[in-house]
Amino acid sequence: MTPVRIGNGFDVHRLAAGRPLWLGGIRIPHHKGSVAHSDGDVLIHAICDALLGAAALRDIGVHFPDTDKAYKDVDSKQLLQATMQLVRSAGYEVGNIDAVVCLEQPKIKDYIPAMRETLARVMGIAVVQLSIKATTCEQLGYVGREEGVSAYAVTILQFKLENS
Repeated sequence: MTPVRIGNGFDVHRLAAGRPLWLGGIRIPHHKGSVAHSDGDVLIHAICDALLGAAALRDIGVHFPDTDKAYKDVDSKQLLQATMQLVRSAGYEVGNIDAVVCLEQPKIKDYIPAMRETLARVMGIAVVQLSIKATTCEQLGYVGREEGVSAYAVTILQFKLENS
């Protein structure tokens, strides 16, 4: 078994007026939010895909399909918790996660500490193992036109030896 594995994840959602905006398990005040089957938390979804990919467990859509009514409007923190159970069952622990949210508005830098604390608690890892950054797209593309939000995540998983 490979002792260290790297995974990356990406997610994107359209933004629409009147929808709640969830990022990193935190509801962010804004007049637009993600259009999605779940709560549309692109940051959590990208992290889930990075974790699943690193453990060679396919992707979030395989485990939590948007065709399943059980996941309609689901809190993405529940998906992250279930993802961590899958990863740990495969024998891995998180080394670290580095993530980026791409969003023109609202500015989210003041929410990042709460996101880190929330997600670390859900995953059962230390806050220092999780980095979250924010960027804009300088008014270019769907993010720049405030039509959507995207997130990228990279993780390192470490194989946890039995009896170690």
